[in-house]
Amino acid sequence: MTKPTEKALLPAGLTDGLPPEAAFEADIRERLVSAFVQRGFDRVSPPLVEFEDNLLAGTGAAMSGQTFRLMDPISQRMMGLRADITPQAARIATTRLAHEPRPLRLCYGGEVLRIKGSQLRPERQFTQAGAELIGTSDARADAEMVLMAAETLNGLGIENIKVDLCQPTLVPLVMQSLSIEGAAANEMRAALDAKDAAEVKTLSAAFGPEAKSLFVALLAASGPVEKVSGPIAGLPLSGAAAEARDALLATVKLIEQADPALDLTLDAVENRGFEYHSGVTFTLFAPGVRGELGTGGRYIAGLSDTRQANTDGEAATGFTLFLDSILRALPRPKPASKVYLPDGVTRRAGEELRRQGFRTLQGYATGSAAKTEAARLECTHLLVDGTPVPLDGL
Repeated sequence: MTKPTEKALLPAGLTDGLPPEAAFEADIRERLVSAFVQRGFDRVSPPLVEFEDNLLAGTGAAMSGQTFRLMDPISQRMMGLRADITPQAARIATTRLAHEPRPLRLCYGGEVLRIKGSQLRPERQFTQAGAELIGTSDARADAEMVLMAAETLNGLGIENIKVDLCQPTLVPLVMQSLSIEGAAANEMRAALDAKDAAEVKTLSAAFGPEAKSLFVALLAASGPVEKVSGPIAGLPLSGAAAEARDALLATVKLIEQADPALDLTLDAVENRGFEYHSGVTFTLFAPGVRGELGTGGRYIAGLSDTRQANTDGEAATGFTLFLDSILRALPRPKPASKVYLPDGVTRRAGEELRRQGFRTLQGYATGSAAKTEAARLECTHLLVDGTPVPLDGL
């Protein structure tokens, strides 16, 4: 016979949302999306499941390895459970809302499911809330997204947010300019991702002293914006690599002008986690909080190759906030007072209490038994002669 405890077991990375955490998460999600709506973003609600070829097209291709698949018994086509909502928002923008004026502003909030978690986020099912700005390549749009994400988190009460800005296309463009490709490019990419200065020096030596100096300088160009902006600006870049570097610095300048107090760091070589992005990206952190609060950046909506900006598609930028990390950064709210309504209380009396901000619990006991029941059911108040009275005062 199966034990009751065994029936409660769930797969790794999946959990039941229990009270009061489930209510807290739902409230925070709605507060986030409402904040986006107040800033001119229109809410969309994509389905949990889509046909695989649609879900994993364009920006969605980067999530292929994280996507659960299943067969649709009606159409006999393969479907996928969404692992990220951004590709779905991009699909909606470039198909159903293709006729809407640009730039188009969309926002969302919902659950995603992934095949595996990460070291910082072992959860496989979690809630995202995000916003996408589609139809412009203006650096002011990148700055708007960074500032909006930080301001929204500040509005929840999260302070001392740090924003790490990157340009994931920079290193590939530098390699392309130096004709570094194949295994050599992969090895250099791995060394840069690992921040292995010794390996970077060893590998780059094979490409000549100028290349070695450039890769060493790229690796060193990470840290607080006030310390590394100058070195990044001074990198001997040309062509597309210089344009990518300049786009990053232009975004930094706009952010600093709008919010000089925002803590910014730069990383000239970071690429991991931004596989489908085509321009400036960013990650938000809070001190002492496990996992990133959110990530975002520029991409091309509607492309099969999301980093080829000269292909048909729309310039876009946006961000996704992760509710599990955000909840870890927030103090738990004080629960609302819960009033026990003895049997026989009119429905109108309960409605009036709820309008006043109380929670009500309909009871089936009266008299002295009502107080006992109220305590057993963890109510804070008992309705006595039409007035909610604290239990500890009875």
